[in-house]
Amino acid sequence: MNPFQYSKPADVHEAVHLSSAASRFIAGGTNLLDLMKENISRPEHLIDITGLPLKSVEQTASGGVLIGALVSNADLAWHPLIEQRYPLLSQAILAGASPQLRNMASTGGNLLQRTRCYYFYDASVPCNKREPGSGCPARTGLNRIHAILGASEHCVATHPSDMCVALAALAARVHVEGRGGARVIEFADFHRLPGDTPQRDNLLADDELITAIELPADQLASHSHYLKIRDRASYAFALVCVAAALELDGDQIIDARLALGGVAHKPWRDRAVEASLIGQTVSRETFSNAADALLQDAEPLEHNGFKIKLARRGIIRALSDAATAGERP
Repeated sequence: MNPFQYSKPADVHEAVHLSSAASRFIAGGTNLLDLMKENISRPEHLIDITGLPLKSVEQTASGGVLIGALVSNADLAWHPLIEQRYPLLSQAILAGASPQLRNMASTGGNLLQRTRCYYFYDASVPCNKREPGSGCPARTGLNRIHAILGASEHCVATHPSDMCVALAALAARVHVEGRGGARVIEFADFHRLPGDTPQRDNLLADDELITAIELPADQLASHSHYLKIRDRASYAFALVCVAAALELDGDQIIDARLALGGVAHKPWRDRAVEASLIGQTVSRETFSNAADALLQDAEPLEHNGFKIKLARRGIIRALSDAATAGERP
């Protein structure tokens, strides 16, 4: 770990004016500190934002919810507004990490998690995310956990967050502030596919700080389900995860949301597939067709072809469980 400067600003304005390309904001530090210990991240300046007033969960005038960036994952998962109105998000958070990590991890920090690709974490091997142009050994090496959608010749890493998959399905918005002022980013646009610049995970500028996550009002709470498929039941990242939510009128689908994790460089959502579900009747055939459409462009590597079948079954199961949510004892 390299020596670094430490600051603890009193407000958001001071925080963003302290920031630079060589600095990092730190809250819970559940990912950043690991990266620093492994010499993957070597910030010259840590900006401690834990004292900023970003820890509230509030209803918005439009009927949604605004979540401060420093709300812990544990507090968010068990917050009454989230449990009642956005159970999909609560389920996703509780499926991730361990209770100890959820107590420390922040909402904003969760969006900024870096991939758990083992080549990225091994400083002795090339990695385009660490050193652009050095290569991607995962493409021809052990690639069981890697991407089947949206990858490029430069990177096949996957995004690790459970929470972000639910936020993608819920069409969240990310509030950020930088030296140029505040702006709002649609969640679908916040994370990037690797393309030829895999070192960039998201659209944040160096001086921008996440201040809040906004959830719009919706009618999806009654029929939603988060499914995480992993190698072991505790403290493991997803091989495939599915966030599914439906608005139903009897057996007819009025609205649909579907997002995948563990399969791409960002949470994967296809609005055309969601639109195809609207007006359909709840059935295994309907959900099978949606799964096939969502995975039609999947490109497996040597060791992860099983993810296509796993994702297909997961989509059908998650949609089926969402459709019958609340009906089983």
